[in-house]
Amino acid sequence: MIAFNRPHLTGREFGYISEAVSIGQLAGNGQFTRRCQTWLETEIGCARALLTHSCTGALEMAALLLDLQPGDEIIMPSFTFVSTANAFVLRGARPVFVDIRPDTLNLDETLIEAAITPRTRAIVPVHYGGVACDMDRIMDIAQRHGLFVVEDAAQGVLAKYRNRPLGAIGHLAALSFHETKNVVAGEGGALLVNDSRFTERAEIIWEKGTNRSQFLRGDASRYTWVDVGSSFLPGELTAAFLWAQLEAAADSTSRRLELWNQYAVGCQALSALGIRGPVIPDYANHNAHLFYLLLPAESSRSAVLEDLNRRGINSIFHYVPLHDSTAGRRHGRIGSRMDVTEDLSRRLIRLPLWVGLDRSQVEFVIDGVAKSVTQCT
Repeated sequence: MIAFNRPHLTGREFGYISEAVSIGQLAGNGQFTRRCQTWLETEIGCARALLTHSCTGALEMAALLLDLQPGDEIIMPSFTFVSTANAFVLRGARPVFVDIRPDTLNLDETLIEAAITPRTRAIVPVHYGGVACDMDRIMDIAQRHGLFVVEDAAQGVLAKYRNRPLGAIGHLAALSFHETKNVVAGEGGALLVNDSRFTERAEIIWEKGTNRSQFLRGDASRYTWVDVGSSFLPGELTAAFLWAQLEAAADSTSRRLELWNQYAVGCQALSALGIRGPVIPDYANHNAHLFYLLLPAESSRSAVLEDLNRRGINSIFHYVPLHDSTAGRRHGRIGSRMDVTEDLSRRLIRLPLWVGLDRSQVEFVIDGVAKSVTQCT
C-alpha cells in the first residue's frame, strides 16, 4: 500500500529532544521555542511569531486579539477545515461563508464585498494547498471597509504571494505543524503578528493572560494577571522536534516540489478522461503541500477511492463544506452562492505526497488513477 502520508524525519529530531531534556526545561518558551520563533520571524518576515500547541490555538488567539463580540461576523470560505470557523465561533462570532474560485479553490475575492455587513469584523482567507489567495485584492477590500485580515496559512509554510511569504501579509496569520503538513511537530502551530498593535497583547494572551514575559525581561515590576488568555504554548520537546524540521524545511520543500511536478506532468494525459489537476496562478509560488485531482462529474468519487485503495493506493477526499454541516448551519450563514464549493468538493481526491515517495510510486499512482476512473465512470 502506498500511504497517503508519512511524516518526514530529518534525523536530528531525537538529538534535539535529548538536548532539551538535558537542559532541564520541558515546559514551553525555552531555548528551542525561541529558536523556532526567530526562524519564523526571519524567514517569513513577520513582526512576531509565537509557537502554539496547534494551528487551531493560533486561530483562537487571533480571535481573542480581535476582541470579537457575539454577533460579529467573519467572512471565510466554506471549503476549509473546521478550525477556521470554530476559533471565531468560540468568541460568539458568526462565520459568513463565501464561495471559492474554480481555479485555485481559494476564497473568491470577487464575492467578498457583497457579503460585508455592518457587523463584519474580519476576512479569513485560506491558502488551500499552499497556493496563495489573491492577497492584494483581499487587503484592498479590508482596508476600504475597515476590516482585519487573518491568514489561515496552515498549509502555507515557505509558500509565497508575489514573492511575499504567506503569513506575512494579513494583520495576523496562523501556521500548522500537524503531522500532515510539510513541516511537522506531531501537533503544533504558530501565530504570526504583522500589525504592531497586536504584538504586546498577543504575548500576554499566549502567556495565559499574564505579563510573565515582560516581567522576566525586566519590563514589568511584578508578575501578574493582566488580561484574558489561555494555555497556548507547546512544550519544549515539541519545539525541539520542530527545530529539526525547520532547519531542513527548504530541502523538504524542494523534494516535495519535485514530486508535485512529476504528478503535474504525468496527470496531463488524464485530461482526456475529464480529470483536472491543480491550477497555480502567476502570483503564487506554492510549496507542494498537496496534489489533488478533480474527477469528471459523471464519475463516482467513492467508487474511485475504493478502487484506488484496492490497487494499493491510499487516496482520500478533502473537506466537507462547512456551510452544509450541522454546526455550520447553526453557527454560520451563507454569504454568496455556493455552486463551486458544492460541485468541486464532491469531485476532489488527494493523491499520496510525502518526502520519501519515489518516482516509480508516483507513476504507479497516476496509472492507477487512469484505470480507476475508466472503470468507475
